[in-house]
Amino acid sequence: MSAGYLKNYVKWYVMSIYLLGIFFCFWKGDFFAQSVEDWVLIYMLSASILLLSYFNIHLPPKDNSFSMDSAIYLASIFLYGISLTINVLFISIIIELMYKKRVALWKHIFNFSMYCLMIVGAYYSFLLFGGKIGEINIHNLFPYMISLLVYFGLNILLMFLFFFFSGQMFRGTFDLGILKEACISYSVTLLLSLVLTILLKEQRFFGLFLFTILVVLLSFAFRKFLYLYQDVSERANKDHLTGLYNHGFFKETLNEHFSDAKKLKQPFCLALMDLDDFKKYNDRNGHLQGDKLLQFFGELLKKAVDGTDFVAARYGGEEFAILMPSTTKEEAFSFLDRLRKEINDTYFFGVEHVPYRCLSFSCGIAEMERSMYDSGELIHKADQALYYAKAQGKNNVQVYEEHNICFDEIKFKENLDTLEQQVKFFLSKDVYTYRHSKRVFKYASEFSQMLDLTDHERQTLVLGALIHDIGKIEVPRDILNKEGKLERHEWEIVKKHVTWGKEIIAAEKQFDDLIPLVELHHERYDGKGYPYGLKGEEIPKLVRILCIIDSFDAMTTERPYQRTKTFEEAVSEIMRCAGTQFDPFYAKLFTEFIQEKYLSRVQKQTEKYHDNEAVQ
Repeated sequence: MSAGYLKNYVKWYVMSIYLLGIFFCFWKGDFFAQSVEDWVLIYMLSASILLLSYFNIHLPPKDNSFSMDSAIYLASIFLYGISLTINVLFISIIIELMYKKRVALWKHIFNFSMYCLMIVGAYYSFLLFGGKIGEINIHNLFPYMISLLVYFGLNILLMFLFFFFSGQMFRGTFDLGILKEACISYSVTLLLSLVLTILLKEQRFFGLFLFTILVVLLSFAFRKFLYLYQDVSERANKDHLTGLYNHGFFKETLNEHFSDAKKLKQPFCLALMDLDDFKKYNDRNGHLQGDKLLQFFGELLKKAVDGTDFVAARYGGEEFAILMPSTTKEEAFSFLDRLRKEINDTYFFGVEHVPYRCLSFSCGIAEMERSMYDSGELIHKADQALYYAKAQGKNNVQVYEEHNICFDEIKFKENLDTLEQQVKFFLSKDVYTYRHSKRVFKYASEFSQMLDLTDHERQTLVLGALIHDIGKIEVPRDILNKEGKLERHEWEIVKKHVTWGKEIIAAEKQFDDLIPLVELHHERYDGKGYPYGLKGEEIPKLVRILCIIDSFDAMTTERPYQRTKTFEEAVSEIMRCAGTQFDPFYAKLFTEFIQEKYLSRVQKQTEKYHDNEAVQ
C-alpha cells in the first residue's frame, strides 16, 4: 500500500470520527436544558479536568504517566448521565483549544470526537448491564467495570485504527509490561471515579474540591517518588569514576536492544574500545593520573554520543563499549573512526610518552546478524574485531568480517587436540557417544568441503561437530546406556545436556564460537526443537548444518532399542523432513553429498562384484 493511499485512508478515518463525534455531541449534549446550578457544576468539573490533565500521575521505572480526567468523565456519567458529561467535555476542549494554540486544530477536534464516542459507549454499556444513573450501588460493581472496559476499549481501538491507517502500526512491538501498567492505571481510574461519585453525591462542590486536591497531592507524591527512584537507579547504573554507564547496565541494555532489533529487523551495532598502552601510561604517571585519564576519556565519549541514541558504557578497566541501535556497520565505522581522529588530536597530560605520542584507542565493531540468537555472540565478535585491531598495530577501527580475522591452522589443530581429549572421557562412560561424535566430526569435515563456507566457518563446524554432545558427560550412566524407551523425567534430564555442554565450553573463552553448535543442535527448522524453540533462520547457519549431520548418523547407527536405517532410508527421511525438522537448502546438499560420497561408492563396488561373478 503506497504512502498516498495511506494518507487518504487517514483523512477519511479522521473525517469519519469527526462526524460521529459531532453527531453524538449535538444529539446527546443538551446545552439549553441545564439549570444555572448545573452550569456551575459543569464549569467546576471542566476546571478540575484541565487541572488534572496538567498534574499527571507518574509511575516508575520508565516515567509512564496517566491523567485522572477520565475518572471525572466516568463519575459524571454514573451520577449525572450523558448530556451533562458531554457538556463538560465540550467546555474543557474549548478552554484547552484557547491555551494550547500550538497543537493543530484537527488534533483538538479528533480528540474531542474520540472522547465523545468513548463517553457514549461507556454510558450505554453502563445502562445495558444494570447500572442506574444517579444511584451508587456498591454491592454490584459489574456495570461500573463494564463501563470502564468499554471506555478504554474504544480508546485503544480508535487509536489502533489511526496508527493502522497511517502505516505506523508495525513500528513498535507488543510489550507485556506496558499491558500490566495499563491495567494498573485503568483500575486506579475506576476506583477514583467511584470515590468521586460518592463525594459528589454527598457533598457536590466540596466533594469535587477534595477529590481534585487529593489527586494533585498524589501527583506531587508520585513525581517525588519517581525522582528519588531515578536518582537511586542512576547511581546504581553509573560507573563512579567515568560517569558512564557501568557493566551491569550495559549488559541489561544490550539484551533489550538486541531483542528489539531482532523483532523489528533493524540494524544494530556494538563497538568495544580499548585505550592503547594504558598500562604503560599508568606505570609512568601513576594510578591516580591513570584514573584521571579514564575520567577524561569518559567525558569525551559522553560528549560524542550526546544527541544520539547511542549508549556509552565502561566495560571494565580501560575497555569501553558503545551500543548503536538503528546503525549499520558502515555508519558505525564512520562515526568511530571520526571519533578516533578527534581523540588523537586531543591532548592529555603525559600521552606524549606513550608509543603513539597521543591519546588513542583500538576499536572492534560487530553488527547483529539474523542468525545470532544471543547477545553474547555479538560481544564475542566485537571482541574478536577488537583483538584484530590491536594485532594491526592499535589506534585503528576494525569491523568484524569473517575473512578479515586471521585463523592459524596450527591453532586449529591445537584446539582439535584439546577437544578430542575431552571427547575421550566418553570411552569409559558411553562408548556410543564417543563413536557418534567421531563420525559426526568425519561427516562434517567432508561435507564442509563442498559448502560455500569461510575458513573460520569450516573450522567452527568441524570443531563443533566433534564436541557437540560434550554435555552428556553430566547425564547419569544408567540413563545414557538404558535399553528401551526413556521415561519422561529421564528424557528431561537428557535434554539438559545442551545446557550443560554450553557451560563446559563457555569455561574456555577460545571456544566461544562453538557455543551455538553445542547448545542449539537440537533446535528444529519448524520451531519445535529445544532448548529455545528457535525457528528457521533464527537458528545459526552452522547449527542447521550440524543438526542434519547429527540426525543422519543417529539414524544410521545401531542401537539396542532402535532399528538402524540404511543410508538410502536415512537420505529419504532427511528429504521427507526438509522444511520441518531440517533446513531444506542444506538437507538437499547433504543428501547429494551422501549420494555422491557413500552411496555411489557402494553401488560401484556392488557392480564390480557382480561383474567378477559373471566372469567366473
